[in-house]
Amino acid sequence: KKKKKKTANQPAGGGDFVPGNLSCTHNPTSRPRVCNAALAISTVLSLTSASLTSSAASCKASAMGDFDLKKDETSPPFPARPSNSHKGTYGTVIVIGGCATMIGAPAICATAALRSGTGLCKIMAERDLVVPILSIQPSATGAVMPPAAELTEQLNQHDASYKAVLAVGPGWGQGDNRRDYILELLKNKRPMVLDADGLNVLAGEVGRAATQARQTPLVLTPHPGEFQRLAAGLDIPESPVDADSFVRARAAARLARAYNAVVVLKGMHSIVTDGERYTVNASGHPCLATAGSGDVLTGLLAGLLAQGLPQNISVFDLTRLAVDLHGRAGESWAAAHGDRGLLAMELAHTIPAAFKTALAAPPKN
Repeated sequence: KKKKKKTANQPAGGGDFVPGNLSCTHNPTSRPRVCNAALAISTVLSLTSASLTSSAASCKASAMGDFDLKKDETSPPFPARPSNSHKGTYGTVIVIGGCATMIGAPAICATAALRSGTGLCKIMAERDLVVPILSIQPSATGAVMPPAAELTEQLNQHDASYKAVLAVGPGWGQGDNRRDYILELLKNKRPMVLDADGLNVLAGEVGRAATQARQTPLVLTPHPGEFQRLAAGLDIPESPVDADSFVRARAAARLARAYNAVVVLKGMHSIVTDGERYTVNASGHPCLATAGSGDVLTGLLAGLLAQGLPQNISVFDLTRLAVDLHGRAGESWAAAHGDRGLLAMELAHTIPAAFKTALAAPPKN
């Protein structure tokens, strides 16, 4: 069996992926096939179970094996803003999220994406939610969420060039069919930021196996509680809340390797890692401890990916830039208003001020 070529976004040491699809061929010169339906089903279930077990073992081996982890203290580049540009130059973000009790989250996420400088933003939500969400952020456009089986086709209609970045999870809830959507999205060829309820649905052996199969960038942004759910079954020895930043970085790096992703372990001095290198963010303020702050980060990050990936800036660099700018936006708001009372939408609107300060001084690591 040929060894699968490592992709640019796959950390070193990533495990082999065992495909979930089972294809069978028939040789007319071979012995007669068994036509017993029960036996056939039993065989498929047995092989599927074996595939999942093998995938889980591979992901765990990738996470738990020995590896070098280096701290990156360089300053990440900013996406360029050429004078002869137009809105198409700066990419498109598609936000997927929202539920009846959380219509604000996708609107806040979209606002952050637009405030990051991305050219276009679309919000995909259930039919009854599109208009209420767009009333919060009318600069975005809307799309109706199709059934999971039709999601890829619908995304292709909205983004025929496959260049949009997906921001998945803000305010989405954990409905019965969310896992079907997540698994369909993981097959998608577009870069994706996965946060909030999207992370909770991803957790588990099936999700890890699906991420190992991806050929395009994936960024996970868990807080410590979401980290623990994603890490279930991996036996990661380091704590995501350890006082030692290197210990937290090792924990996050193991998760990045298991899920073939760049990971942002959120908290005071957030960790960003691709499984081989890491950075400890130094910007931020206690005012950021407010509902919707994570939705702002998701939108900001997706917007930077939409702008920077076509300019060949790495996912790791764009992610640590987003985390730094998010913290700077909190600092900027606090300088004007104090240490409490920040609303997430206000934070999103402060992103341009964060860019201004970051361009004047290199990002803090």
